[in-house]
Amino acid sequence: MQKKTLFDKVWDSHIVTSVPNGPQVLYIDKHLIHEVTSPQAFAELEERDIPIFRPNQIVATADHNVPTLNQHLPIADDLSRNQLEQLTKNCEKNNITLYGLGHKYQGIVHVMAPELGITQPGMTIVCGDSHTSTHGAFGSIAFGIGTSQVAQVMASQCLLLTKPKNLRVNVNGKLGKGVTSKDVILYIISKIGTNAGTGYFCEYAGNVFREMSMEGRMTVCNMSIEMGARGGMIAPDDITFEYVKGKEFAPKGEELEEKIAYWKTLHTDEGAFFDQEYSFDAEDIEPMITYGTNPEMGIKVSDVIPSNHNDASFDKALEYMGFEKGESLLGKKVNYVFIGSCTNSRIEDFRTVAQYIEGKQKATNVNALIVPGSQQVVEQIKREGLNEIFEAAGFQIRQPGCSACLAMNDDKIPAGEYCVSTSNRNFEGRQGQGARTLLASPLLAAAVAISGEIIDFTKM
Repeated sequence: MQKKTLFDKVWDSHIVTSVPNGPQVLYIDKHLIHEVTSPQAFAELEERDIPIFRPNQIVATADHNVPTLNQHLPIADDLSRNQLEQLTKNCEKNNITLYGLGHKYQGIVHVMAPELGITQPGMTIVCGDSHTSTHGAFGSIAFGIGTSQVAQVMASQCLLLTKPKNLRVNVNGKLGKGVTSKDVILYIISKIGTNAGTGYFCEYAGNVFREMSMEGRMTVCNMSIEMGARGGMIAPDDITFEYVKGKEFAPKGEELEEKIAYWKTLHTDEGAFFDQEYSFDAEDIEPMITYGTNPEMGIKVSDVIPSNHNDASFDKALEYMGFEKGESLLGKKVNYVFIGSCTNSRIEDFRTVAQYIEGKQKATNVNALIVPGSQQVVEQIKREGLNEIFEAAGFQIRQPGCSACLAMNDDKIPAGEYCVSTSNRNFEGRQGQGARTLLASPLLAAAVAISGEIIDFTKM
């Protein structure tokens, strides 16, 4: 019997048909949509008089363009307002579930779907958003698609795809003080680069990932895209099953038991073949921070910017960031801190931040934003009294949305300013024209907000 990887097992079970010596038709279990990439797809199908094939398999939410202040008021920005109105009309017309502004389930698409139990192991999940890989934390095949593919799934619940190759990243050992799941994935990307995963689907293996919470696993899988992979996966286990259990749209009772019996088979067979494999020691990972304009340009916060690069793009990135080779980032003044995004806006992230800042006060020079990933996270923050800790420390709590992760809404970082951000991309202009983004974990971001400068909080 052929030995299969986790990716092979899920992929192969969703093949509808194969084109001889060509791509395969893959069935899609769940299609997530939001206001940015869906309007063109709806318009295309309407123009061609093609109905939505399975509206029940689609779930929509408003996240990218939404303001994070006064969501009860009419949206001032014309583009944002039009996109959200269009999403509402399209969902109503096609009988698609929409969690729009004001709904108790509204939130960032990659936060609200897992916490509602919409995301489940063994599924194929797509969304017109690159960070759909987040859902791979459940042992599902999840990836972002373009507008034409959004229309394809709406029309057929299938996609024509060439199967990616198998990649495995192993991390074993014991993580050190203050090292979080965000540091693990930033470390991996800094070591293997932003192109190492191109053409692959990545499985994360080793005791470090097995010991992570589901929220930590989602952070890791979320950033698989930043190393070029089509997506990332972690084999489901008891931690996964416990997380899914009791969620609003998760299976219940006997159905859940049957599902879990199947989910337990979703692991890589001993001796299965990987086209590429990397292994790292957990002991070598420390709190990480980026210094450049792609996620590969990351260092341990205690290290200095590398001096051994002699290419023009590296120099251009440093020039944009206002840094020099061989420089330490410790002591750099930072005026903006953003804790949110589909990478790090779950309740566990905010508990970590609250634990660190309790009884402290943010630096006067820092504008510190706390942006929950969903309305459900907002409610948990209130229930646990974390909002009081944030407010006492001078942090500003916003309403759910993609916020300052990307400059598609009101929460932009001014040109030339540094922002320590818990998001996933530090490209030029990502957080606003001329903004300088330094990616970090929620824990390091909280430490920077309190000190007003980049520090190594593990040495304090």
